[in-house]
Amino acid sequence: MKLKAVPENLLERVALALNLAPTPMFDTQIAFTSARAIMAAAELDIFETLGKSSRTFKEIANSCKTHPDATKQLLDCLAGIGYLKWSKETYSLRPKYYKWLLKDYPSNIIAKLRFQLSEWNWVGKMEDYVRTGEPLDLHSVINETEWANYQQGMRDLSVNASKELAAKMKLPANTSRMLDIGGSHGLYSIELCKKYPSLSSTILELPGAINSASIMAAQAGLGDRVQYKAGNALIDELGEGIYDLIMINNVVHHFTEAQNIALAQKVGRALKPGGKYAVGEVIRGKKPGEGGAIASVVGLYFSLTSESGTWSVEEISSWQQKAGLKPQDPISLMTLPGWRMVMATK
Repeated sequence: MKLKAVPENLLERVALALNLAPTPMFDTQIAFTSARAIMAAAELDIFETLGKSSRTFKEIANSCKTHPDATKQLLDCLAGIGYLKWSKETYSLRPKYYKWLLKDYPSNIIAKLRFQLSEWNWVGKMEDYVRTGEPLDLHSVINETEWANYQQGMRDLSVNASKELAAKMKLPANTSRMLDIGGSHGLYSIELCKKYPSLSSTILELPGAINSASIMAAQAGLGDRVQYKAGNALIDELGEGIYDLIMINNVVHHFTEAQNIALAQKVGRALKPGGKYAVGEVIRGKKPGEGGAIASVVGLYFSLTSESGTWSVEEISSWQQKAGLKPQDPISLMTLPGWRMVMATK
């Protein structure tokens, strides 16, 4: 999946075809200002204020306690990029965005858009990273509020993905014990526990993340079968022959290859015979450019914000094989383009 300039009239179509239009400007100033406008509207509750109604800019500004003229400029931008519709002096949210931008919809990603205000600042360190090779030590600098925003944002992205993964993930009917490393909001554990009545999950999470994360899991009504344990999988032992499934989603991009190999070996010891190790990640292509914009952009972002970055299916499988596990076919999701669940069995 890639983003690109889309011509809106014949002249623009010709200009793009003849490479006369300055596409790097569209890919930068137009793209980053559009992105910032969407994030600002989420932070200021403009989408929620609009809901499914039509309102004037003065009505919206009054409800959101924002400046009327500045609010109109933001609304006009959102109309220009296709998020809003303008008619008879009023603005309305286009229906295709209801599920993503209105809080009544479980699939909404408002928290993720708000968390991106922090990510915006981190990405602003890009030049320093490239000059020095020194990434941001994200997990040591993030504050308590950002932890909560981060987890809520990850929860937003996982609502649909966790349901799709649970539907596609095949486990023995009598599967009973699961360890969810860095499971945060708990949605992946929750959906699997719903599917398999005999299954209970322990979510191993960093101490600073547990308070807000456990609240989200309790809200799902599975507090007795989804429990939290403070710890660090890189440091702590995981036990021997305990679990039917050990899952780690969206975490190994923070670890070096040596750390991931060591973790896989711990996992191998902690699994029962026939147990599975499941690693969910945005996947890096085998060569630069392969996998499209999502894989490439996410790879750069993770390398900036951690000591590592994205990994290929082959690399993840190699860690599992070094731990004595047998790789299975990866699971792909429509709800998370570019993401794979790479599984292996003991």
